[in-house]
Amino acid sequence: MNKVVMYCTAVCPYCLRAEQLLKQKGVETLEKLRVDQDPSLKQTMIERTGRRTVPQIYIGDTHVGGCDDLFALDRAGKLEPMLAA
Repeated sequence: MNKVVMYCTAVCPYCLRAEQLLKQKGVETLEKLRVDQDPSLKQTMIERTGRRTVPQIYIGDTHVGGCDDLFALDRAGKLEPMLAA
């Protein structure tokens, strides 16, 4: 299974929804980079993704995007193959 990394905060409802979907899809290990605890991580996230909002999700080396992007990927039937790669 591909490594999954999510830039997030503790209280973001979109982060929680994204994490819930990933767990439903069998992701056991989710590396959470908490931008609310380490401001340098937020700057790194902005530089890597060009976006300022959380969550920002990576599956392997691929930037998936945010929560809506993750759910769209799932609806298109592309999330599980990407996780399994």
